Amino acid sequence: MLNTARTLAIFSLVFLFSPFAGAQEFQTWLQELRAEAHAKGISAAILDEALGQIKPIPRVIELDRRQPEFTLTFTQYRDRVVPRARIRKGRAKFLANRALLEEIGQKIGVQPRFIVALWGIETDFGRVTGGFKVIPALATLAYDGRRSAYFRKELLNALRILNEGHIAPKDMVGSWAGAMGQCQFMPSSFLAHAIDYDGDGRRDIWTTRQDVFASAANYLAKSGWRSDQTWGREVTLPADFDRAMADLKVRKPIGAWQALGVRRADGGDLPSRQLAASIVLPEKGKMSPAYMVYNNYRTTLLWNRSTYFALAVGLLADGIGADG
Repeated sequence: MLNTARTLAIFSLVFLFSPFAGAQEFQTWLQELRAEAHAKGISAAILDEALGQIKPIPRVIELDRRQPEFTLTFTQYRDRVVPRARIRKGRAKFLANRALLEEIGQKIGVQPRFIVALWGIETDFGRVTGGFKVIPALATLAYDGRRSAYFRKELLNALRILNEGHIAPKDMVGSWAGAMGQCQFMPSSFLAHAIDYDGDGRRDIWTTRQDVFASAANYLAKSGWRSDQTWGREVTLPADFDRAMADLKVRKPIGAWQALGVRRADGGDLPSRQLAASIVLPEKGKMSPAYMVYNNYRTTLLWNRSTYFALAVGLLADGIGADG
């Protein structure tokens, strides 16, 4: 029954975006978008190249509509996203790019291990950057209507990136939702945070390591990253711990958590530095695993608002190198 429903849904999408249904409406919409983009300063040449032959992509709508068939526990997610193999690969990538990473980290104010961790989790260190052309994918989502206002803005931002000469339309590839390059920036994030670190006149987050690393670091730095702090750590909680205190809204100095019986994962005392900290329980209904998190964890949530993602970045960074 589920397979039948899924088949019907896909058929409906294909029909909706077929040459015989909605094609003229899409072309009318596209002409209106083109006029808006041109009024914002996008050249006719770029608009011709980027928008000339595009059509909606049914697969993009399918992915946007698709609901997960099951939910991973955090332990399952952690084991998939931060396996020993990725930690080993992250260490190797760190060593291979150490001089560049340390230079960027010092200039921008982000510990290199976190740059590598984000790079690893987002695209497996640049290996998997997405197989969709960004302009058609964003046009599909902007035309679709479910989140059209958001994706229309991102589409216009993507056209601006092309107009500025950072990448050619045929090379602007990314995820089905328009996240681009080795650090998976949406176009708005690119315009706000991407850096031309190698000075060639282009902010190239697709193929230039210098720009990829500097752009990721700049995103964190502009979002409030503290280079004198780590992200957090796994902890153990006392049996009588009040679960209501496991909330990012609850901040206490580390010493206050120590007084409440919170300890390091190995049972040792917490650090003596009195950073403001919160307790995070990623698995509902379970007191373990538990994490005590600081400002940089909150900053990572601005990159991706997933508790699982932010914890995984911290854990992978810890695996790649010692606290910086």
